[in-house]
Amino acid sequence: MSGAHFAFTDRWGGVSAVPYEELNLGGAVGDDPAAVRTNRGLAAGRLGLDPDRVVWMNQVHGREVAVVEGPFAPGDAAAVDAVVTARRGTPLAVLTADCTPVLLADPVAGVVGSAHAGRPGMLAGVVPAAVGAMVSLGADPARIVARTGPAVCGRCYEVPEDMRAEVAAAEPAAWSETSWGTPAVDVTAGVHAQLAALGVTDRTASPVCTLESLDHFSYRRDRTTGRLAGYVWLD
Repeated sequence: MSGAHFAFTDRWGGVSAVPYEELNLGGAVGDDPAAVRTNRGLAAGRLGLDPDRVVWMNQVHGREVAVVEGPFAPGDAAAVDAVVTARRGTPLAVLTADCTPVLLADPVAGVVGSAHAGRPGMLAGVVPAAVGAMVSLGADPARIVARTGPAVCGRCYEVPEDMRAEVAAAEPAAWSETSWGTPAVDVTAGVHAQLAALGVTDRTASPVCTLESLDHFSYRRDRTTGRLAGYVWLD
């Protein structure tokens, strides 16, 4: 897509031991830090990226966005749930294990963004905030390409009825029901509705449900587990 690249990992091909096996990319889940560094190097290498150039966040389920020129200093990642950059060749990463990873790119403006959209972040508006930050750097929503990755689906994300009502009041598209007939939330549908309202028309969602797929990490299924990553960058 005109020099824009999007990638999502699964859980295989790394060095982490149970219960993080194998390609855990999250540094704050209890895994051996050396294994995480190795895994990040392996994932970056397979994508043709320099692992030292990848921008990671300290994700906190909010809506704050950081505009970056390059990666944060080791151990000093900003407490944000979205990062954007106008620097080509700077890969942005987002970690998930059921939340919706959102990758955004305007290849014409040379601006990319990544966002971590769980239920709280989707409600707080992290995706509109990320798009707004991209627009401030020259992006046009009509040109933005959006890709959302593996996440727990609306047929599996069971919640109490009052929580579903709260979410649906803010974003009706997120209203859902489990396959067994109980209240649920579809965060990915909510994210795509938000993007559509902003004028982002080039959107694709992964069909993978992390809870259903044993090839992916799922916090709701396993609790103690690894983290997947989404990457976006421009040539």
